[in-house]
Amino acid sequence: MIVLPDHHHAEAKRKAARQGVSLSEYIRRLVARDLGKDAPASDPSVIFGLFDSAGSRIADGKQAMISEAIHKQFEAKGI
Repeated sequence: MIVLPDHHHAEAKRKAARQGVSLSEYIRRLVARDLGKDAPASDPSVIFGLFDSAGSRIADGKQAMISEAIHKQFEAKGI
């Protein structure tokens, strides 16, 4: 955790937004540059397409699965 004066925090947030990165990423880059290390590339597109769900649509039935699990717990306890 770091503490910045309000005016620095606000300006840093604006600069981060203009660069299309989070405030945390903006600060990480500043620190890396100051320490003489290259900041890691932060292209969010590199994470897209990494996984294949193989057609799984688990989110579609999520509520039904949760309800079924709760119902089974109550049955097991005789409630």
